Amino acid sequence: MPVALADLVAHCHQRLGLPGFPDFPGSHNGLQIENSGTVTRLGAAVDAGLETFRAAAAAGVDFLLVHHGLFWDGARPFVGAQRERLRVAFTANLAVYSAHLPLDAHPELGNNAQLARALGLSPLRGFLPYQGRDIGLVASAPADRAALRGRLKAQFPGGVTALEFGPAQPREIALLTGSGMSALDALAPAGLDTLVTGELKQAVFNRAQEEGLNLYLCGHYASETYGVRALATELATRFDLPWTFLPSACPL
Repeated sequence: MPVALADLVAHCHQRLGLPGFPDFPGSHNGLQIENSGTVTRLGAAVDAGLETFRAAAAAGVDFLLVHHGLFWDGARPFVGAQRERLRVAFTANLAVYSAHLPLDAHPELGNNAQLARALGLSPLRGFLPYQGRDIGLVASAPADRAALRGRLKAQFPGGVTALEFGPAQPREIALLTGSGMSALDALAPAGLDTLVTGELKQAVFNRAQEEGLNLYLCGHYASETYGVRALATELATRFDLPWTFLPSACPL
């Protein structure tokens, strides 16, 4: 049976702490495109790109959960790809709901928490506050970094870059999916020397050597597929709706 769009939005808001969860300016977490008011099939994807919208339309999805939404750079004209995204969404009666930092930070559904679980690590505490909310996670470490590297390679078959200049047996591990640049300055004050993230800049190689860090880069996209999947699974169960994950070929 169709489910009211408003009920799905209300559940997502309640679970993710919206509105009110701090995020980057212009991110506009929440419902970004409205449909006619009812939902029959859920979809989950990392990015609100044109190809994702086309895949959602082809799959009969009418409520799409994304991590990276439509709005980041302020007001932009609806021309080119931006216009085509909206045309596809309106034609397919596709509602789009975006959750960025709220879906990184959530202690159960978040990218970091879900990745820790997938790696068999126990969450210990939050990490890296952003406007008063921790957006990263500190987890227990396996026996040694070789075991961690092995688990990461099994979880990310597309490839893991390991910069191993820290201790062979780290006591704790910081996780920050997506871009990890903001975490680097926070590692030493938190007593940490090992970070699992999505991507870092080239100059970090020297920094890892000089500061004795273990850094594991798993891909920005690949590290952020977890939260939307977890939230879609919860919605599907609660509202008895089918759902599908819409993958991207993004290698970054």
